[in-house]
Amino acid sequence: MLETGKAEVTLGFLLFPGFPMACLTSAIEPLRAANEITGRKVFGWKLIGEDKAPVQSSAEVRFDPDLALADAAGLDCLFLLSMPQSTFAKPKASMAQIRWMDRCGVILGGFSGGVFPLVRAGVMGGRTVSVHWCYEAAFRSEFSDVEASQSVIVRERRRHTASGAGAVFDMMLHMIEERLGRETMTEVACWFQHPFVRSDDTSQKVPAQKVGGTDDMLPEPVRVAVQVFADHIEDPVRIADVADAVGMSERHLERVFKLATGQSPLQYYRLMRLKKARQKVLYSTQTITQIAISVGYASSTPMTRHYAEAFGVYPADERRRLVGMRGLAGAMSPSE
Repeated sequence: MLETGKAEVTLGFLLFPGFPMACLTSAIEPLRAANEITGRKVFGWKLIGEDKAPVQSSAEVRFDPDLALADAAGLDCLFLLSMPQSTFAKPKASMAQIRWMDRCGVILGGFSGGVFPLVRAGVMGGRTVSVHWCYEAAFRSEFSDVEASQSVIVRERRRHTASGAGAVFDMMLHMIEERLGRETMTEVACWFQHPFVRSDDTSQKVPAQKVGGTDDMLPEPVRVAVQVFADHIEDPVRIADVADAVGMSERHLERVFKLATGQSPLQYYRLMRLKKARQKVLYSTQTITQIAISVGYASSTPMTRHYAEAFGVYPADERRRLVGMRGLAGAMSPSE
């Protein structure tokens, strides 16, 4: 929680090439509105780069940093915004600066892919991290010793992490409420027609496969089966065993799945595993063989074939294409 005695709270946003622009605007706009509503500058912010060169966002819009990281002082919070693959251009100096800020009492955090360099900086110290569902597989493969949460926001011992842009907006609303009270927070939310404010323990919404809804909208037996599938990505479970866990026959589970999703349990399960593989193809440096094994295949050959059938492109080709599309400094080039 921020100190309430200060006249102005200053937030720093450390931008990496390819950072999600929506997360930045979702952080700044509610703070700007709070200042406007109260008629005073309660919140200030600084855009920060590792140096003062312009930083291009995910939407190819360039931002000019106000400060270089080495010159950033007087901040109450520092949030990292990046792609999962982003690395520090000057790792030794930049990570030392972030650790120095921690010792000075600055709240540290990350938005969306920004949690990756935040953890790499070595400042999480056993704390839980809010990880966007589409980065979860890559995060767990790189940081197996860090607890990844499905909560939209995690605020724990001067570490604030948010899974995506909507969650960032909610985090700022909580900050406004702590600073200015619920009435001002509600007015800010209404300015932006933000329908409700999610609490820290709200879980992320995850799309159900080929359904047009989210996992929590599926019938209970299907939800339970999907959770069993999710718990057995690396060590595939038999559909008959899943049916036993749900408490129905395999044939009955098949009918329920087809009715709810248009797919058989086996088709749904395979696509879940392939989507986890795709996360790692896009956002990790694991080899294709390592990825195949991590999602329950004995080798890369069948996984590669199923991947191409599901996504219309081979995993190695998708990696090369994505690196070319990004064309951004600070992005790790994944291994094939």
